[in-house]
Amino acid sequence: MAEQPPLSWLGNTLSPWFPDVEQALESPEGLLAAGGQLSPEWLLEGYRRGIFPWFSDGEPILWWSPDPRMVLFPHELKIRRSLAKRIRNGGFRVTLDHAFSDVIECCSTLHEGGTWITETMKDAYKALHQLGYGHSVEVWRDQQLVGGLYGVAVGKVFFGESMFSRENDSSKVALAMLVEFLKARDFKLIDCQMHTPHLERLGARLISRSDFTALLDSAIDHDPIGVSSQWHTTLMS
Repeated sequence: MAEQPPLSWLGNTLSPWFPDVEQALESPEGLLAAGGQLSPEWLLEGYRRGIFPWFSDGEPILWWSPDPRMVLFPHELKIRRSLAKRIRNGGFRVTLDHAFSDVIECCSTLHEGGTWITETMKDAYKALHQLGYGHSVEVWRDQQLVGGLYGVAVGKVFFGESMFSRENDSSKVALAMLVEFLKARDFKLIDCQMHTPHLERLGARLISRSDFTALLDSAIDHDPIGVSSQWHTTLMS
């Protein structure tokens, strides 16, 4: 068995730098580098190259680029009859970017395995939201937040980060309504990062890292201006 290359350690510099994603380790799968910053500049450069942070309290910032990669092409979303009925008759109201901070807090406490959403991570993604790159979908019953998700939009790609549910199917409703919003704006791809049976049932599938980065090259817009004004809306009332 070939010896793995050493893990790249990144400097705490203002200008982000990442190694080529093909240098990611095989074990743990996809670990690319450690260090750097969680500033908007570092995060956006990472996403543009197919790299995302994932670490726990007490660890350095860890950057990942797994192979294969779980993605959802918007036109491949599978809406089962029961979910379609919930969307029509569930009594939900769905909004975009109305309660980003609340959604990320709920994801950190209600999502299984959500402890990786540390206070440092929350602050980093709230900063992206203020710049127009971080976005949330909220599912409401009356005035109660019962489900949602958040992620990052760059160019025509939405990078999903986490979702939560307080009611059955509420996170699925959030995803379904987000997909309709993204399709209307010609988004090419939703990055789901890692495989889960839940996402697979909704139509997500694994593609190679090389295919994923090639898709990014064709769909990422490097314009640094955010697009938050286009997102603050109601999807379903």
